[in-house]
Amino acid sequence: MSSETGRSGCVIVQSDLTVLLETDHPLYEEARDMLSSFAEMVKSPEYIHTYKLTQLSLWNAASAGLSPERVIEELRRFAKHEPPQIVVSRVLDWGRRYGRVQLLIENGRFILRCDDQYIAAELENTKAVAKYLTGRLDERTFAVDIAYRGHVKQALILAEYPAEDLAGYPAAAPLAFDLRDTALSGQAFTLRPYQAEAADLFHAGGEARGGHGVVVLPCGAGKTIVGMSVMAKLQTETLILTTATTALRQWIAELTDKTSLTAGQIGEYSGDKKEIRPVTVSTYQILGASEKHRELIDSRQWGLIIYDEVHTLPAPVFRMTAELQSKRRLGLTATLIREDELQSDVFTLIGPKRYEVPWKILEKNGYIAKAECFEVRVPLAESARMDYAVADKRRKFRIAAENPNKLRSLQELLKKHAGRHILVIGLYIDQLALIAETLKAPIITGKTKSSKRDELYQRFRDGEFSVIIVSKVANYAIDLPDANVAIEISGTFGSRQEEAQRLGRILRPKPGENRAWFYTLVTSDTVEEGFAAHRQLFLAEQGYPYSVMNNVLGGLNRK
Repeated sequence: MSSETGRSGCVIVQSDLTVLLETDHPLYEEARDMLSSFAEMVKSPEYIHTYKLTQLSLWNAASAGLSPERVIEELRRFAKHEPPQIVVSRVLDWGRRYGRVQLLIENGRFILRCDDQYIAAELENTKAVAKYLTGRLDERTFAVDIAYRGHVKQALILAEYPAEDLAGYPAAAPLAFDLRDTALSGQAFTLRPYQAEAADLFHAGGEARGGHGVVVLPCGAGKTIVGMSVMAKLQTETLILTTATTALRQWIAELTDKTSLTAGQIGEYSGDKKEIRPVTVSTYQILGASEKHRELIDSRQWGLIIYDEVHTLPAPVFRMTAELQSKRRLGLTATLIREDELQSDVFTLIGPKRYEVPWKILEKNGYIAKAECFEVRVPLAESARMDYAVADKRRKFRIAAENPNKLRSLQELLKKHAGRHILVIGLYIDQLALIAETLKAPIITGKTKSSKRDELYQRFRDGEFSVIIVSKVANYAIDLPDANVAIEISGTFGSRQEEAQRLGRILRPKPGENRAWFYTLVTSDTVEEGFAAHRQLFLAEQGYPYSVMNNVLGGLNRK
C-alpha cells in the first residue's frame, strides 16, 4: 500500500487526466481493477498501461455509487505522488455533475428538476434542451413532454448534465413464472453469486432508480442467466432483442430449459416466424426494418426490453430506444466499447453501467476458462510484397490480412492443438473459403442459412468435426461450450470489441483443465501490427497479456 507521500505506489496521475500503471508492481492487479471502475484504457505496452479519466467513465462510476470523492481517495491510495490539483478538480467537477438534474413524475406530471436555479437558467438558455421544456413550474423545475423522455436525456448529456432518471415506469402486462431448480436438460440450476448480484443491482428493489442500465460480463459468464433472473424478479411480459437468428434461438432454448415458461408463452419474431407472445425474442435487424417494428413494439404492454450484445446497437434501434423510455431496459454486453464512440447513447438511452466484474476474477474462481493469448507474427509472402509497397493504407491492411503465409502458420497451430475444438475466425470470405477448402472443414458466413448454421454448430458441439471456419457471424452470442481454441486469421482493423467477442467464444467453463487458447495471426512489419495492438487493448485491461510468437520456416517460436 502506498504511503502518504505515495512512494511505494504503482500509479502516476498526470495533469492531462491520463493515469499510468506499472504492470510489474505487486499492487498491479488490485490497482487495475480499481482503475477499470472509473477510467478507460488507452494503451497497454509491456510495462506501463495508460488509462484516461473521462466524463463518461466518471458518470458511470457515479451512477454505480462511486462518488468522485471516492475516486480521488482511490487514486491517492495507489499513487506514487499526490495527484495534480487540476485532476482532483476535474474529477470532482465532472463526477458531481451526474444527478444534478433529475427526471421525475410528480402529481402525474413529467418534470425536470435541477439542483439549483443557476443550472435551471443555464438549461433554459441551452437550445438543445430548451426545445423540450414546456413550461417553468418553479425556479428550478420544468414541465417536459414525457414523449421526449429519451430525447431530453440525450440533450442533457450534450449539455454535460447527465440526468438521473427517477420517473419510473407505468404498469405493464404481468407474467408469472419461476426459474427452475433443475433444468429440463437434467442439470441442477442455480444462479452464481455474481449473476444474482448483477440482477439485484439492476432491479434495485423495484425502485425508480433501478430498471434501466447495463450489465457487463465476459462472454461465457452467463449474461443470459442474468437476463432471465431480472425477468423473474419483474414478472412481466418481456421483449428480447438479439444480434442474429442463431442467438435468438439460443435464448429461446435457454428460457425453455431453465424457466417454467411454456412453449406457447415464448415467441420467435424473425424472418422465418412472426410470433408475438408474452416473451418474444427478435433481432435488431428485424426491429430496424421498415415499419414492422411498430407492430412488435405496440402489440403488447412490455414491462422489460432486454438488449443482448448492447454495444452492437445500430443507429435505427437507438432512435427507437429514445421513444421507449417508459419500459425497463436491460443491456447485456461483454464490453461497452464502441468504435463509433456512441457509448454516451448507450449510457443515456439504455442506462448507466449497473454491474461489472473483472474477467480475471471470474477466471480465478473457475466460472470462465483460463485463457492464454498469443500474437503470431507471420512474414509477408514474397509474392505480395510489391503490391503491398505501392498500395494505400486500406489496401495495405487487406493485403497483410490475407497474407498467404498465414495458412502455413494456421496448419502448425492445428497440429499443435489436434483433438481440441477449434474455431478459425476471419474477416474476408475469399480467404476463409480457401482455408475451408484446404482443410476440408465446414464454413459458416453471413450467406449461410440460419437452419444450416444451426446444424453445423450442433455437429461441431457433438464432435462430428473438430475444426470449423467462421466469419464475423460468429463474433456474437454463439453457444459453443466445448470450443477451447480460437485462431483469428484476420480481424476488423482495430476493433477492440471484436477481439473481446472472439476470445469470448472459447471462455465457457470446460470440464477438467478448464483452459483455452486464443491466437491472432498478424503479418509482421505491416500496418496490421498497429491495428492488432489496438484490438488487444481491451483484453489487456482485463489482464490478458499477449505472448508474441514468430513464424520461422514453418515453425512457431516464442519471441
